[in-house]
Amino acid sequence: MKNSLYTTINSGKYKGKKILLPSLTTTRSTKSIIKESFFNTIQFEIIGKNFIEVFAGSGSIGLEALSRGAKKVYFIEKDKEAYKILLQNIKNFNEKDCIAVNGDSFVKFDNILKFINDKSYFYFDPPFHIRDGMDEIYEKTFELIEKIPTNLCEMIAIEHISSIKLPKKLSSYKLKKSRKFGKTTISYFLE
Repeated sequence: MKNSLYTTINSGKYKGKKILLPSLTTTRSTKSIIKESFFNTIQFEIIGKNFIEVFAGSGSIGLEALSRGAKKVYFIEKDKEAYKILLQNIKNFNEKDCIAVNGDSFVKFDNILKFINDKSYFYFDPPFHIRDGMDEIYEKTFELIEKIPTNLCEMIAIEHISSIKLPKKLSSYKLKKSRKFGKTTISYFLE
């Protein structure tokens, strides 16, 4: 599997370690400035917590969380090629602390919730709706978020296209803040 695209871990015990990226035609990698802002926001709060990266792609967000002290990281990725790269990336880190699931996030999300038994961080980075077949991606993502029991949720972050205005409330979770980075925004929801 040839792949010359990569990003690196920004901080923590795996700082500087490379993460292979899938083809840009199938996934969209989170920009470094967004990743850094997100982890600056949660700082040391993720130490010893679960971290769930929905729509994982290469797993760069979840692996950064692992590097910064998350105890267990769960990934869901639908694209088969991206999933192969995700597995390769996980092998280069600590496999025993990672669970990767291949399949549609909208189908597999309930399975991930069954594994979790304490407060966790959820990171949603759905494919931008401008792609073919993604017209209702945000509505479907909101439905997933509304399934998360409050006893399992520390925080929800959604990386989304800046032109989308998110609801102020999703089930028991309220929009606390949003940070805009050009065409991309990251929004934070808490109980």
